[in-house]
Parts: sequence; C-alpha cells; structure tokens
Amino acid sequence: MVSGLRPGGPVRIIDVRWHRSDVVEVVFRDAAGNVNQQLLFRDDEPRLSLEASGQSWAFDTDGEMFRLASEAHRIRLAHLFDPYLAVHTSLVEPLPHQITAVYGEMLSRQPLRYLLADDPEVQILVATDAAGEGVNLQRAHLMVNYDLPWNPNRIEQRFGRIHRIGQTEVCHLWNLVAEETREGDVYLTLLRKLEVEREALGGAVFYVLGKAVSGMALRELLIEAIRYVECSEVRARLTQKVETALDRKHLQDLLEERSLARDVMEIRREMERAQARRLQPHFIETFFLEAFRRLGGTIVEREPRRYEIRHVPALVRRRDHRIGRGETVLPRYERICFEKEKVHVPGKPLAAFVCPGHPLLDAVIDLILERDRHLLKKGAFFVDESDAGHDLRTLFYLEHAVRNGRKDATGARRIISQRLQFVEADATGRFRRTGMAPYLDYRPLTDEERSVLECHVETRNWLERDLESQAASYAVRTLVPEHFREVQARTEERVHKTAAAVKERLTKEITYWDHRAEELRLQEAAGKVNARINAAKARNIADELAQRLQRRLAELEEERNISALPPVVVGGAIIVPRGLLDRLQGKPRPEPDLDGDLRVLVERIAMEAVLARERALGFEPRDVSDLKVGYDVESAVPGTGKLRFIEVKGRVEGADTITVTKNEILTALNKPEDYFLAVVLVSRDRLHQTAASGSLADVPVAQEGQTPLKPTSDGLRLHYLANPFQREPDFAATSVTYDLKQLIG
Repeated sequence: MVSGLRPGGPVRIIDVRWHRSDVVEVVFRDAAGNVNQQLLFRDDEPRLSLEASGQSWAFDTDGEMFRLASEAHRIRLAHLFDPYLAVHTSLVEPLPHQITAVYGEMLSRQPLRYLLADDPEVQILVATDAAGEGVNLQRAHLMVNYDLPWNPNRIEQRFGRIHRIGQTEVCHLWNLVAEETREGDVYLTLLRKLEVEREALGGAVFYVLGKAVSGMALRELLIEAIRYVECSEVRARLTQKVETALDRKHLQDLLEERSLARDVMEIRREMERAQARRLQPHFIETFFLEAFRRLGGTIVEREPRRYEIRHVPALVRRRDHRIGRGETVLPRYERICFEKEKVHVPGKPLAAFVCPGHPLLDAVIDLILERDRHLLKKGAFFVDESDAGHDLRTLFYLEHAVRNGRKDATGARRIISQRLQFVEADATGRFRRTGMAPYLDYRPLTDEERSVLECHVETRNWLERDLESQAASYAVRTLVPEHFREVQARTEERVHKTAAAVKERLTKEITYWDHRAEELRLQEAAGKVNARINAAKARNIADELAQRLQRRLAELEEERNISALPPVVVGGAIIVPRGLLDRLQGKPRPEPDLDGDLRVLVERIAMEAVLARERALGFEPRDVSDLKVGYDVESAVPGTGKLRFIEVKGRVEGADTITVTKNEILTALNKPEDYFLAVVLVSRDRLHQTAASGSLADVPVAQEGQTPLKPTSDGLRLHYLANPFQREPDFAATSVTYDLKQLIG
C-alpha cells in the first residue's frame, strides 16, 4: 500500500514497470476498487510513503481465476517474445484472384515494397528484375523463374525477396529450363548438382550460388555451350567446371562464411522442441472461451471449432478503446475461429481469425490481467491427483528478462528475451523446475477440502518461511544463467556474422563511390561539363555510406551488450497431493496394489524398455522426464535434426485405465506427427522378479520377425500409439482417463 499517489487514502500497487532509471509506470487499485495507471518520476518520491510492504501469502485465491490469469500472462508474453507463435498465428487475408505485374518502368519502388501486403486481391505477381532487389514480398512464398538470368546472383536476389524476416510459410522455388537446348543443358547440370549438394548439406545453398558460380563464369559457360554444341570435349569440360564450382567442401565453406545462424541440424532440433511446447491455437481457444464467458460474453459453436458471438460486452469494447491498437472490437462477430484452416469453410460465413494481436483477444487478455493478476501474488491451493504421497509442495511462478544496450522509445534498454518459469519446493527446501505450465495439470481445491486442510497447513512451519526469496535465489543460481547463456550465445554469433556481412557489403559500396568520385574529379580537371556536381554527389554518397557503416556497427555493439535482470516472483501456490487429502478426510487406504505400491518401479521398467526400444530402432533417445515438458523421452533421428517425443506410461498387466495429464495431451496435439504414447504393460511375475533382483535387465530388444512398434519380452508388452489424442481437454480439466483396452485396441 502506498500513500500520496492519489487523494483519499493509500492505494494498492498491482504492477510496476520501469521505463528509465528515473521513470516508473505503476498500475494501482484505489480505495473504491477502481484500477488506474500513472507515470511516476524521481521528483515525485518525496510525497510518497509506504504503508505496507508487500503482502503475506494468503493462498486463498480461487484456483480457476489463478489459472486464467496465468494463461493470460503466458499468452501475452509469448506473443511478444516467441517467434514460433508469431509465425503460427500470422494473419491470413481473404482469398485473392487478381494478377498484378511489375515492370522495369514502374519506378519509384516505394509503392511496390508493400504491394502484396496492401492489396489482398493480389494472388500472382508477374515481375521482371525490377522486383528483384529492394522490394519486400514476404506475403508471397511460391516463386517461378521463367527466364533464368546469366548471373546466378539474380536468382539469389529474387528468392531473397520472399524468403526473409516476416515470412510465415515454407518458400518454394521452381526454375523453368528449356530441355534439349544448349543453355538448358548447362543450367540443368548446374541445378541438379546444386540439389544433390543441398540435400547433403541440409540447407538452402541458393544463398551462396552467386559466390559459387560468378555471373561472368556462367555467361562464358553458356556461350561455349551454344558455340560448340557438337563438341563432346567441350561438353565434358563444361560439366567438369560445374562440378568443380559446386564442390561440396566449397559450398560448405561458403555457407559457413555467410550463415547468420547456427548449424542447421541444431536449429532444427531447437525448433522441434519449441514447436512441442509453443502456444498453439488450441491453447488460445480454450483460454478465450473461458475468459470471454467470465467477462459476461456469450459464444456459441456453430460449426466445428467455429463460433458466433452475437454480442460483445460493453466492458470488452471499452477496453479496446483504452488500449487503442489498430482495428476496433466489433459489437458482434458472425464467425470467429482460432485456426487458419477454419477461416474459409464452403457455404459458411467468413470467420475472423482470433490470435495474439487480434483486438478482441487483446482486450480480453488486458481485462483479465487488470482484474486478476494481483491474485497470482496472493496464491492458491491446487490438488495433484497423480501424487499418492503425503507431502505438501509449493509452486512459484517467476518471470525473467534479458536486455541489450539498444534503447526503446522511452529511453529504457530493450528487452530481447523474456520467459515465464516455474519451480517447486518440497518440505526440505529442495527446488526443482516443473515445465511450462504445471498449473494446467492441477485442479483447484474445493471448499470442503480447504476446511480440512486449514488446521494441517497451520502446523506446517515450513510454509511460513521466506520461500519466495528462496525461489528467487534458486532462479538466480540456475534458471537465470541458463537463459542468459542461451541468449548471449545466440546474440554473439548473430552480431559477429552480421557485422562481417555489413562490413563486406558497405565497404564495397564505399570503395565504389570513392573510386567514382575520383574519376569524376579527374573529368572535372579535364574540363568536362557537370563533372564537379557529379563528383560532389559521389563524394557525399561515399561519406554517407561511411557514416552508415559506423552507425550500424555501433548499433550491433549495443546489441552485443546484454545483461540479465533479476527474476521476479509473479505468483505462487500450494500443491496438495491426493494421498494427503485422502488421509486427512479419513478415506480408507486402498487395498495393497502392485500398480500403486510399486508404481515407481513399474515406471522405471517402462522407461528402460522404451529407451532400449528406441536404440534398437536406430534412434538416439534421452530421458527428459525430470524436466516436466509434456513427454518423458526425446529421441533424435540421426542425420535429420528431427525429434520424436514419447510419453511413457507403465502399468501392471490387467490394469483397466490410463491417465494422461493436460500438458501431455496439449504437447501431443502440438506435434501430432512426432508424438507417441508408449504404454508398457508389466506382468506381476516380472515385477516381483525385478523387485527381488534389483535389476532392470532384459528389456525389449529388436528381434527377427518382431513388429518394430510392438516388441514382446518376458513379462513385458510394449505398445506405441501414434497420434493418440484428437482434441484438447476443456479449460477446467487437468487430466483425462482412458480405457486401456480401447486405447490399445
């Protein structure tokens, strides 16, 4: 609580954001319950006084509101700092049909730069090389070269117009070559060799084509092919020249020299992991449906995954006017959807694509955060239905950011990476990380359960310790350095190679204009008309380029200068095991059951069985179950950069059901083609044998005649289920229980 900010008494601070070292923006709730925001400057400090420092953790927040506010915060942050989400939810335009042409005479180019983006009716752009440089066409992703240039640099420049930052689709390039012609033979040889090397090097080599084969060299090859078409020796020599120019080692050196990214395989694996955990449309859909209804809206599903909103509450429309970003929120929507594929359905109304950045979603997120974000710091109780133990845990929700030396419009250093991270602590004070959104796997506590727990919690002195500062200290020791090193390594490499590319390009231009200015000076000395004016212009261009080079290098140095901000505890919760609740409520303990009492051993046997099976199939698996990322095994496909994500479920033979958490289901839906549910059924004899010997030996291995995905072994049956889930659970659900026989088939 702070006094002096508003007349009429102290206000409660909800959120604080520093803009500079002497300017802070605060969001606060006054005595009447109204939420406002205000900029405070250093000279405002004398009139302010602190009434209450922080607040104790009451852990009395409604669990559903805690989850909703957490999801709103997560979606907003992902929209700002997760490029994979930005790509996946990029806006789609109405179906276009018009053809537009660009010719060399169509200069100035400024109107062309955003031609495709500004005109949603344009589907096909027919262009000469007037659109080959300086024109951004990233809304297009398919290119056909119907007139191949003699200079390969032109191919690189053309493709670079569509394959650039902001592109949301996979780009494809076709080169039309006239077969059985002199020029066609040379080009086909070059392109076929290029494709072979592209496959071998795992990346697009068109970006170095201009260096591998210079324009003059290719022109000479084509002329020779035309002149000496009947000479077999010339044809053999031309083929050899192409083979030499596109030698794999030569291309690899050029790629490494030019590349502004890390190894293609490493990038592929990182993208696979990011896609498995990113906020896909189904995350946003379940959040929006729940949040919109809680704000008083009514939404009806008209077609599968397509909804009608007949009335948008005034509260939501007014919020849009306050935040004022681009389009306005409409009073009603005939159809909305959360997936690009659902925008156009034959015979049905066109749907508005609701994704981060859409004014309706932004207004809903803003309202939820304004109303409920402070609840995160009050804390909540959750129940872990999968935990049969008796020990309470605490869950802390932390936010951490890394910034560079560049300044934003307010003068503050620019945030370049920001993450939400979760850690749990047990009664001993031992912390561990818990994945991307662990609260999705826990259900809120009921009123009856809360009353049973009150006395128990009061006797737990460890809950009264300063666990918040301990969580922050754990983050400083582990999470923050990892985040910082990752951003630093990525930034260092990008800045280093960008600086080299900038120096190379601008130095060449400066040299050219220096040389040109000197030529014109000599012409001026010889008495040529207008030479003095032209020489001065050339000198000015050279000077401007030199200043531009220094300015760009200084900017890159600022980007290299990164630092980590302290982690901030955003929220917290107490996690209650199902086993503890049952004991406190006096529920009888179930009869001794191998699947319950020896669950840890069953899971160990299942994990080893799957790891052995993956190795037998030629993959490179590793156990990531401790990371709580929505799957237990990450298995690399050698030589491709692709990953298989496997959730392992071990059950005693004869079990009827299997339970999968919400996070596991959502991760599976993120990567349906690469996600497997591995169910390992362990016989009781095998379990007794393993428990007695303490050995996990004799797990399934590949044998002659076995089906690769259902190996058998003494006392073990292993089933791999591809694409096991078809739809995400409701927002309130934390897990889904499946009939094991139906699931396995």
